[in-house]
Amino acid sequence: MTKKVVLKVGFHGEKGRKHVLKAVSEVEGINEVAVDVEKGTLTVIGNVDAVCIVNRLRKCGHTVEIDSVGPPPKPPEKPVQPNKEPEKKPDTPPPPFCHPCPPPSPYPSPCYYEYERDPCSIM
Repeated sequence: MTKKVVLKVGFHGEKGRKHVLKAVSEVEGINEVAVDVEKGTLTVIGNVDAVCIVNRLRKCGHTVEIDSVGPPPKPPEKPVQPNKEPEKKPDTPPPPFCHPCPPPSPYPSPCYYEYERDPCSIM
């Protein structure tokens, strides 16, 4: 079962953050990890046991407290918009100055590309 675990971890600065991330990333079943340096919290989302994460961080020398364990946050739902069909414009005749297109010619037009090419000497 996927859950969200929030831990208070004692670390300082960027080096401590990297050390915490490296230690936690070795635990199996983690989907997402986020570290807030200002608050000193580590948020883990996945199919993991909070006690396993705490033990792993304590082995690395960090002080850890479990802040909360609960269900993961639900993804934000996009508002469902009803299918709006574009307004159909009434068929209007072409403007009076437009001339009708000539009918297609029954004879094929010559292809100039064939005449510019050199014949292949192999075939």
